[in-house]
Amino acid sequence: MQQMKKRKKFNKEDGRAYLMLLPYILLFSTFILVPVLIAVYLSFTYFDVINTPTFTGLLNYISLFTQDEVFLKFVLPNTFLYALIVGPGGYVLSFLLAWMLAQIQPIPRTILALCIYTPSMLGQVFIGVIWKTIFSGDQSGWINSILLRWGLIDTPVQFLLTKDYFMLIMIIVSLWSAMGIGFLAMISGILNIDQELYEAAYVDGLKNRFQEIIYITVPSMKPQMLFGAVMAIVNAFNMGWIGVTLSGANPTPEYSGQLITNHIDDYGFIRYEMGYAAAISVVLLLIVYAFNVVAHRLFGEKD
Repeated sequence: MQQMKKRKKFNKEDGRAYLMLLPYILLFSTFILVPVLIAVYLSFTYFDVINTPTFTGLLNYISLFTQDEVFLKFVLPNTFLYALIVGPGGYVLSFLLAWMLAQIQPIPRTILALCIYTPSMLGQVFIGVIWKTIFSGDQSGWINSILLRWGLIDTPVQFLLTKDYFMLIMIIVSLWSAMGIGFLAMISGILNIDQELYEAAYVDGLKNRFQEIIYITVPSMKPQMLFGAVMAIVNAFNMGWIGVTLSGANPTPEYSGQLITNHIDDYGFIRYEMGYAAAISVVLLLIVYAFNVVAHRLFGEKD
């Protein structure tokens, strides 16, 4: 009898737990799980939005890695170059800015944190207004105006239409707007570290602020570091819109800023080859997953 009562009690507790998880399960399934499954299915089909999807097997993937010269020559190298600079660069910059802000008083810290975080919220607006004005290809552009005034150039440079400059400008703008939620999480993590740990460490022989960061700060905020790493990875592979906003076109000038998300948009929303676009998105998903595994290895809990 006691076992039956315990089982009933256990079942009731399980039911309550699942009931509380139900909203999350519904939202996760609706906006993440189901779209991913649909994308995986469509990646094995030819689908032009109008007609019923036609199963083609691995044809989309074979075409992507053997026949798509734009993907192999431009998109893939650009994506990895961009992600390997903007991802770690934005991550390190977020941590350093968070650490420096944690050293000052609360009121100026809040003001500066808000100023640094704002571009990530209004990135497209800022890019369309500020950065396009800075790199404008006429005399009104700030960079061209300065270079002309100093006599370094005779005619304005088309920064946003020239492949030699475009990727560098994209990286600069991306780093400027990379201080998002991960940045705020790092500030929170640093501020919540017990100050007694630092005092005890200096008593035990800690010598400088660099050792303080390595031996106390980073190990004490691994959850925030992991969250910041995941957000940096996701953002690095999901910021193709910056190139489109700067150039005003997709594809970007001579594919110089063409990232994998731009390639997806090109085939999905311009050419309406949804099956092929789905195959590219699945490849992107696998790449992001691989980088997230590395992040979990570095900052995840060992147990």
